[in-house]
Order: sequence, then C-alpha cells, then structure tokens
Amino acid sequence: MNNNISTISISLRLWALMAFIAGSIISLVFLFINGMSLFFICFFIYIGSFVCSTPALLLLALLMGKIRNAQTAVKEKLSAVIKLLSLIMLLYGAGIALINKFLEVVFDKDGYVFVYFLCGVTLGLFFVSLIALSLLWKPVCKYLDPFYGIDHTPAEFFNISYTTKNTTNMEPAHLQPQQPAPTNRTMIKGFITGGLILLMLIPTLFITSLINERETRQKEIVKEVSSKWASAQTLSCPFLVVPYSSSYQTSDGKTAISKSNLILLANDAVVNGTIIPEQRTRSIYKVLLYKSDIRFNGSFKVKLPADIDSAGIDYANAKLCFTLSDFKGIEEEIYININQGKLLLVPGLPLTDFGKTGLSVPVKLTAEQLVTGIPFDMQVKIKGSEQLHFTPMSGTSKFNLQSSWPSPSFDGEMLPGERTITPQGFTSKWSFNQANLPFATVIRENMVGDKKLAFGVSLVQPADQYGKTMRSVKYAILIIGLTFAFFFIIELMQKKPFHPVQYVLVGIALVIFYTLLLSISEYIPFDYAYLVAALATVSLISLYAKGHFNSWKTAGIFFSLLSCLYGFIFILIRLEDTALLVGSIGLFIVLAMAMFASRRINWYGNTVNTNSIVNDQPVDNV
Repeated sequence: MNNNISTISISLRLWALMAFIAGSIISLVFLFINGMSLFFICFFIYIGSFVCSTPALLLLALLMGKIRNAQTAVKEKLSAVIKLLSLIMLLYGAGIALINKFLEVVFDKDGYVFVYFLCGVTLGLFFVSLIALSLLWKPVCKYLDPFYGIDHTPAEFFNISYTTKNTTNMEPAHLQPQQPAPTNRTMIKGFITGGLILLMLIPTLFITSLINERETRQKEIVKEVSSKWASAQTLSCPFLVVPYSSSYQTSDGKTAISKSNLILLANDAVVNGTIIPEQRTRSIYKVLLYKSDIRFNGSFKVKLPADIDSAGIDYANAKLCFTLSDFKGIEEEIYININQGKLLLVPGLPLTDFGKTGLSVPVKLTAEQLVTGIPFDMQVKIKGSEQLHFTPMSGTSKFNLQSSWPSPSFDGEMLPGERTITPQGFTSKWSFNQANLPFATVIRENMVGDKKLAFGVSLVQPADQYGKTMRSVKYAILIIGLTFAFFFIIELMQKKPFHPVQYVLVGIALVIFYTLLLSISEYIPFDYAYLVAALATVSLISLYAKGHFNSWKTAGIFFSLLSCLYGFIFILIRLEDTALLVGSIGLFIVLAMAMFASRRINWYGNTVNTNSIVNDQPVDNV
C-alpha cells in the first residue's frame, strides 16, 4: 500500500505534538505555583518533556505500521491508535507514580496516594494524547487510508449514535442484514469528559494563587495598621528586683564578692481587665484592634530560702518592674501605689529574665516590710491588636477578663477555668497557685530560663472570607466532576450530544464562581456572597442547558441538582468536626442517585434497550 505519509513521519508528528502539549501544561502549572520570575526554567521543562517521551516515539514507530497494515476498517484502526496511545500513557503514568513513591520513601515525606497519583497522571496524559490526535486527525486518517482522511472529522468518530430502532426496515431481526458492532464511543466520550474535568482543575490553581495574594495583602494591611497602633501585648504582674551580694572563695583561698540581682514575686495578685474592641477600616479591609483597662492588686510578702543570706540584700536600691510587649500601646502614664506612696513607672528594666521591654521605678523597702507584707495596686490602660496575654508571676493569682467581643479564642499555656461566651461578649477567669509555677517566688537572676507561661485571649475576626473561599476551592473537583457527570448522563438519556467545547464553557462558568465568591465576599458577609455567586452560576448553567436540550424541564432538573450541590458544599464549609461524616454520607447519596439515573443507559451502544421503547416509540427517560 502506497501512502503519502510514512510511519516515521506520522510517529514523529504525534510524538512532538504530545511532548509540546505536555511541556506547555507543566510549564503553565509551574509558573503559577512558583511565579513568573522563574520563566527561564520552562526551557528546561520543554527539553525534559521531549527527552523523557523518547520511548513513546519508539513505540509509535514500531506499532503504527502494524496498525496501518491491519485488514480492518478505518474506524477500527483509529480505535487501535487510541488504544495504543492509552497504553503508552498508562505506562508513563505508572512510571511517574513509581518515581513519586520512591521519592516519598527516600525523603521520608508524605505525598499523593499511589493509586490516586497513577489515575490522575494517566488521565491527564491520555487527555494530552487525545488533543494531539485531534489536531493531527486528518494526517492520521490519511496515513491509515489515503481515501478516508479527506472528508471526515473527529466529530464523526467521537459523536455518539443514539439510534434505538430502525423504523424503515420492518423485517424481523433475524432476517435483517448483520451490521458490524459499533465502536464503544460512549466509553471514549467518557474518557474525554474525564480529561476535561482534569483540565478544568488547572484554573483552580489560578484561583488559589489569587486567594493567597488577597489574603497576604490583608495581612500586610493588618500588620501596617497594627504597627502604627500597637502589636499584640503580653503583660506581667509587677515584681521586685533587688541587688544581692554574696561571698565565695576563690581558687587561691581569698574571699570575693559576687554581685547579682534577686527577683521577688508577689505573694498574691488579682487582675481584673476589660477589653474594648475597635474595628478600623483601611481600603476594603477591616483591622481588629482593642483598648484595655486593667487593674492589678496584690501584695509582696517574701520568705527568703535558706540558701540566700538576708544580709547581702540591698533593699534600699530595689526596683519595682512591669513588662509589656509594645511601648506604643501605653495610653496613659502608669502609676503604682505601694508602700504608702504613688510612684511613676518609666521605661527601662534592670534585667531581662521576663522580657526585654518594660517599665520600672526605684522603691525603698525594708526586710521587716516584706515579712509583714506590702500591698500594691496599679491601673494600666493599654492598647494593642489581636491578642492580650498575661504572665502569672505571683505565688497565687486570679485573672478576670471581660469584653463585648463575641468571638474570643482562648490560647496560650492555660485555658480559663470558667468562661461564658454570648453574642453580647465574653467573660473568663483563670486561677493559679504556687504549684502551677515552675519556679519559687524568690528567684536568682538568670535562673528563669525559657519558660513559656503566657496565656490569654485572641480576638478573632468572625468573617474569615479567605479561609472559607479556600475551603470551597478544595471542593472544586467535586463540583466540576458532578456537574460534568450530570451533563454526560442527561445527554445520553436525551440523545443530544454535548460537545467538548460546551463542556469547557460550563467548566469556565464553574471556575468563575470562585472569583465571584472571592470578590463579593470582600464587600459583604461570606454567606450572602456565596448565595449570590452560587445563584448566578446555577442560573447561567441552567439557562445554557435549556438552550441546548430545548427543555425547561431539563433546565429545572439542572437548577435543582446544582442548587443541592452548592448547598451541600456550603454545609461542608460551615461544618468543622462533622464535615467528613456529612461529606461521606452526601457523596454516597449522590452516587446512589447517579447509579439510579443511569440504570437504563445503553453504555455499549450495540444493542437496543427494549425497556426504552413503547409502541415502537422511544421513551424520554428524563
């Protein structure tokens, strides 16, 4: 047989086109994950795509000639070409999945489940091969048969024939001429639909990148406003620092004096605080800030341990100290009433055991006063952003906080023993005793170490639209896959083929839903934004289905199914602990509905479904 196109030529063209398409898709994904600044790496991606696909060229060159020389019809030869491409893609998918598994074991990192990775890569590569075959359809057909590839298109091969009965030939079935079994076009259309589902997941990477960009912008705004207001605050209880001298013997037998400091913690303390939240607007973003009014009450009553010589303590040069995180948060001068006097605290600390930022004031004490007890009280008006934490630096202490903010998050090293949260605000209480602290009330300098003691509350923004939008994007494969499955089943049941281009248009509409959700939720609450975006998307797709199937009933079915699907996803987004359970039950119900709806579909397309014919007329299953 003489052909104008040689086996080597058609193999090279198929191989080059598949390698180019695969390299383009990989480069596109790489750029949107890592940024356009690494554009030069795409050159190496293309080279790697061509080099790694060389075995596919060898298989094509070896087997394409055998397929061409087979004594079968052209459609069977085309089916053989598709099967050959499928086999090659399966081998590559298995190879890539094995490499992925090997890297997981070598680097001890979690990766994709092997089966999922194999199926995903294989379907993606198969879709790439179908694109290449579609672009070279006429040359391939001409290669297989010079008289076939002139007037035929991929639509003739891929479109599904829905003929259920030959009404022009009324002879009994056993007298009718036998026709060759048709190609399983439904399966091929199913693979194409699966490839389109994977293709439409690529734009979700754009959406994810956009969400991260907007969220990063919001964090930058919050950080900028907070830096000019005040950052998160961590406050300590007041404590005393007194100079301490002790003697020791040197190596040559002489007596030397060592000077250091002692830290004296309060014997008891009660802290009562009120947090007043404030929301500031910058552009379209809201920044949560707060002011607070905190009162400290307690007393210093010290009992020195046996290893400390009271004669070496310089009570006359003691300092009372108080630590915080950000000086900008101090709204008013801080005074402390102690030892029958009112003292002003000024910036500076004699030591950094409990923090590098704080205030202090000299205070004259005596040993007798510390034995009997020295009461103190102090009022602090301080502002900050997001968090307010405390350090329990006293023998026994109680902390009471209240606020009108309805969405607190209690965090740190200790949760409150009592708390009440209502739409009008919250109240919380913590209690500590000496057994809760990792040190005594009398501590030598530099003996505290890295002790994490802070606890408190974070004021949480209830409308985290970026987090919820990101969670909704994670369900994109579910929405796109089920929507395409709806169209696939309906087109089989109503016998009106849905073109791959139409699938792509529907997929783009499903992807645009996320950009609508993201942009609208920046102006109105997320729940309302979801309703608006979902209603717009469902209405658009339903009207498009009406235009194709020319049936308001079918449009109503799509509207109902898609509404239930988006409602189901919204419930999963709102749920936390039970999301997996509800999602599993919902998917089971959806699968049962799909199985029920497709029970009468003639998947092989080579037999007549007698249940769908009544009085020689096909019955519409929808």
